[in-house]
Amino acid sequence: MKAFKRILLAEDDPKDVELTVNALSQHNLANDILVVRDGAEVLDYLYRRGAFSEETAGNPVVILLDLKMPKMDGIQVLRQIKSDKDLQTIPVVVLTSSRESRDLEVCYQLGVNAYVVKPVKFADFVEAVREIGVFWALINEPPPINVRKP
Repeated sequence: MKAFKRILLAEDDPKDVELTVNALSQHNLANDILVVRDGAEVLDYLYRRGAFSEETAGNPVVILLDLKMPKMDGIQVLRQIKSDKDLQTIPVVVLTSSRESRDLEVCYQLGVNAYVVKPVKFADFVEAVREIGVFWALINEPPPINVRKP
């Protein structure tokens, strides 16, 4: 059975969504990207509720998570994901413009897998997203669907 390779992109800025999807597409990594616009939608997708109640089972191979989003910010989402035994093994990469040391510290305390500050230059942004996509979607071996901590 083929591994589930969906990338969940949580980003509210349409320009950053377009840049990220285009960067992944240029490197054939955009086969299955789901874009959600706020933190509440991330959790709705992961818990298969609301608009996502008909989604098939399986967690994304990685979540690219912005911190500054409406309804529920990225830190709140990360806290929920990493405290839920059914979700905590999903790799989460914070992809943000925040250089605040407090954000960085809190994210790592909560168990984020990587924290990437969005580069300002377009070419640098595309390269950063490409590297993230290649590692998490192609190189990294995702955990089995039903991994639970003892």
